[in-house]
Amino acid sequence: MYPNLYYVFKDWFGVEWHALSFLNTFGLFVALGFVSAAIVISSELKRKEKLGLLLPREEMITVGQPATIADLLINGIIGFAFGYKLIGLFFSKPDTLTAQEYIFSKEGNIAGGIALAVLMTALKWWDKNKQKLKEPERRTVRIWPHDRVGDIIILGLVFGILGAKLFDNLENWDEFIAHPIDRLFSASGLTFYGGLILAAIAICWFAVTKGIKLKHLVDASAPALMIAYAVGRIGCQVSGDGDWGVYNSAYISDASGKTSLAQPGDFEKQLKKNASYFIEGKVSDSLGKAVYVTDRTYPALEMVPHKYFRGPSFLPTWLLAYPYPQNVNKDGILMPAVTDEHNRVLPQPVFPTPLYEFIICSIIFLFMWSIRRSIQTPLIMFGIYLVLNGIERFSIELIRVNKTYNIAGFHSSQAEIIASFLVLAGIVLILFAKMAKRRHS
Repeated sequence: MYPNLYYVFKDWFGVEWHALSFLNTFGLFVALGFVSAAIVISSELKRKEKLGLLLPREEMITVGQPATIADLLINGIIGFAFGYKLIGLFFSKPDTLTAQEYIFSKEGNIAGGIALAVLMTALKWWDKNKQKLKEPERRTVRIWPHDRVGDIIILGLVFGILGAKLFDNLENWDEFIAHPIDRLFSASGLTFYGGLILAAIAICWFAVTKGIKLKHLVDASAPALMIAYAVGRIGCQVSGDGDWGVYNSAYISDASGKTSLAQPGDFEKQLKKNASYFIEGKVSDSLGKAVYVTDRTYPALEMVPHKYFRGPSFLPTWLLAYPYPQNVNKDGILMPAVTDEHNRVLPQPVFPTPLYEFIICSIIFLFMWSIRRSIQTPLIMFGIYLVLNGIERFSIELIRVNKTYNIAGFHSSQAEIIASFLVLAGIVLILFAKMAKRRHS
């Protein structure tokens, strides 16, 4: 596993640059997911503009104004925040804190904050002064929908994170009530569908205010959303963020992460050997002291979720059962002779569901990309996305571990409930789009 770029450079190039530990690999792939989405949605919007489906909007802007006090203050505050944390991360971080803990703590480097604040303020003043006119002018500019992709992506990022946090805390309400500040400002705990829902609301509101036709925007967004999700799941797999499946009892693994086929009774022996982990959520550290390493505990070993699936011999073992050594969550038992910050491995291999989602969602994206030109009716593409996304996520949830809700005797996870509604909404949207086309034809 590569929890952060420190581990990437250590494994690939043999160098130990601890300053790179603040660059989380999951965050990096999330960023790449947004970049992928921006490229795809921009391409689709341009295509729809050429077809005359989307039109530009004329807006009045003022050019030639010098930097205002508000401009300078905003840049100064942003510069101070980044300098305070990022420069502090390189020069002031205590060894007792991880990079993520440091980012969300009160610690920082004041001198670094002031230096970057001055630099950002000066750059803003210089940029505005360079364009300053003797008399500021009001000009009319034509802005196409694809010109607003940057704003759309930023809205998706901000409200996606807020929504993911909101839904995660709703799903783990007891933990949120017990530790509200820790839950709100922790670097972990994100729910995809929460981010999708809140980001969608914000982007639709933005589109309406800017005169962009929603039916064409959502169709253009459909393949972009799918490829962004696929790329983000690579980050889950590479970092080992805990979004994995149930245990695969056809295999077992040792403390170094080596996985092999299980013989009859091996899985049960593995559970008994690590009973304190499965029942109490804790193991002993290198000094023999009991420490909590997971919140996934069960009343009895017989209740530990697992499925038996032994794949054909030509498939690599890690595709079916993987113990996530040195995962970013620090979940599992101690690995022998590993002294790094991330030195744990799951005591029993699990189904690597993030990898499955990457593969499935990539295939769905290619399918949607191949049919996009042949679909002439607005909203059908987005309806297809909702149906395929819901089916994909519901299927994966069958081998994932999540908290469930008892609804009319059915025990479903939050993701399964939302996925079901997405499939239903997608079918209704497709039928509605077809009926609307018939009415206007």
